[in-house]
Amino acid sequence: MLRSLLDGLYRLSGYLAGFFLAAIGALIVAQIVGRFIGVAIDAIEVSGFCMAASTFFGLASAFKHGTHIRVNLLIRRFSGTPRKTAELWCTGIGALAAGYFSYQAIAMVWDTFSFGDMTKGLIIMALWIPQLAMATGAVILTLALADEFVSVLRGREPSYVSADPMNQVGEQL
Repeated sequence: MLRSLLDGLYRLSGYLAGFFLAAIGALIVAQIVGRFIGVAIDAIEVSGFCMAASTFFGLASAFKHGTHIRVNLLIRRFSGTPRKTAELWCTGIGALAAGYFSYQAIAMVWDTFSFGDMTKGLIIMALWIPQLAMATGAVILTLALADEFVSVLRGREPSYVSADPMNQVGEQL
């Protein structure tokens, strides 16, 4: 039950990343069409918010599917206990770092909400709204890293290794 819930959360996070990336494309098209019909559409600020949302929502999904850019040249050389130790260290330190970042991001969102900060561009909105996507994506990444830590601790192969497209390429050669 918990496994399917977490996998669903990672999948939803990936879909949200894709949605915000598509929103950037739609905003660009709207600006181009607006120029042709004589309407000025300024979507630079909103596109920036969508880019941040897409980036942070995509982190956990990319991590779980092995598509993160990561240096595993050293870890690939290990096997058995040394490899498990290295994987535990990497996922553990990653979870702690992401957890700290998540804590700070949530604190920033709360402060921005408490102070009533607004965006400074042409489109005025509460600043905590776009910041919330960053904080939420960071929390989901923290969960994904902690999930992998527990998985490795239980003796399973990390999902990012079995899903890594480079592992499949290496096996074919």
